[in-house]
Amino acid sequence: MSHKRIPKRKAAFAAGTVVALGAAAILLPNANASQDGSSNDAAAVAPKPLKATDASDLASQLQKLLGDAFAGSYYDTDSKQLVVNVTAGNTSVVVQAKQAGAKVRVVDNSLTELAVGAKTLKDRATIPGTSWAVDPRTNKILVTADSTVTGAKWNTLESTVKSLGSDMATIKKSAGTFKTFVSGGDAIFGGGARCSLGFNVTAGDGSPAFLTAGHCGVAAEQWSDSETGQPIATVDQATFPGDGDFALVKYDDPATQAPSEVNVGGGQTVAIQQAADAEVGSQVFRMGSTTGLADGQVLALDATVNYPEGTVTGLIQTDVCAEPGDSGGSLFTQDGSAIGLTSGGSGDCTVGGETFFQPVTTALQAVGATLGAGDAAGGAGGDQAGGGEAGAGDGAGAGQEAGAGGDASASPGDEAGAGQEVGGEQAGGDVIGGQDAGNGQDAGNGQDVGNGQDVGNGQDVGNGTGDAGQSHN
Repeated sequence: MSHKRIPKRKAAFAAGTVVALGAAAILLPNANASQDGSSNDAAAVAPKPLKATDASDLASQLQKLLGDAFAGSYYDTDSKQLVVNVTAGNTSVVVQAKQAGAKVRVVDNSLTELAVGAKTLKDRATIPGTSWAVDPRTNKILVTADSTVTGAKWNTLESTVKSLGSDMATIKKSAGTFKTFVSGGDAIFGGGARCSLGFNVTAGDGSPAFLTAGHCGVAAEQWSDSETGQPIATVDQATFPGDGDFALVKYDDPATQAPSEVNVGGGQTVAIQQAADAEVGSQVFRMGSTTGLADGQVLALDATVNYPEGTVTGLIQTDVCAEPGDSGGSLFTQDGSAIGLTSGGSGDCTVGGETFFQPVTTALQAVGATLGAGDAAGGAGGDQAGGGEAGAGDGAGAGQEAGAGGDASASPGDEAGAGQEVGGEQAGGDVIGGQDAGNGQDAGNGQDVGNGQDVGNGQDVGNGTGDAGQSHN
């Protein structure tokens, strides 16, 4: 098996700068924090405009500074400000938060009280098809039930939520069904299942590897870049269900080159600069092998999801769509921060729904890996970001599924599935890289179905050559 480099055409999101993907109007411009050194007291406590990633960093710092008074935070995309919740009764913490540049809001429920409420839900209402997470915008626990929660199960959930009080929790119904987004078909294959590669990483022993969903890692031990191809990687660690949904998969060939980027289709890639924590309210992008590129907002953190296979904790809740085959795919920001790995949810990219993601920072710490592979050509060049290597791998999400599960043997240039569009990229209807992000890429638009599909890290499905980073022939 050979491993060769091929030219990379990048649309990198450099730190402090935004290079748009095509005409992607959905990408937010960077807003630098105001630090004019003014001694004016009013200016000193005025909320500062921040980039979403800077807001996440500030939130982490304020959580440590404010201690028990900290009651959550979120990013206001309209004002580009960090809003920090604090509990009443401590004027000094309000002043501290304002001086740090945040907008401060006094709320009733502390994080400790909300955690007690979540424990009550766990003890009394751990029902498949339910989830709960703290929504800092309402300062309440948001409880969601999918379409399978009916009858006695619904009554149990509803009565438990009511017992917490109307000022502590709310409940809503989801039209879909909570499930992991693994499927048989295209992209990376193992044991008859299809998933998506999340980010390339360097394992603790220095070997090249990638992160994907844990439920993919427990479904099969070996993974290939084509349905009938030989395995190229072997699962080293996997967690699912339980405290997360992540897996570390090591490439079998130690000479494999794993560039620090996400392939977003159309021959374009995004250089991943660092791993970062999600912030409620911030815009994020997901890449998956079934639906391509999609965007949305972070809705809640530390979510608990009760899948049919078991309960998973510590997830990110978003309104980004996903479908079967997208599991494990990359969640990232406009400035190249790796945020999460696609776990599961409800709905699809036609009707929408809730989707949950494994935080990358937690996964990296658990498996002892770092982002990137010291690949200078990958745009990260071994730079350090927060103590870890900057840059992260290719999302398998750039691969296109033939007609969302259709026959992958169509001839080059034909549309997959006899006229179906490949990839189904969703990004608010904006055009990304010259492709219609609302409808996806046509197989005839330079993408060969079954004879050269990209799998996000440049791996080939069939016999063609991928666009980004590496080729496994």
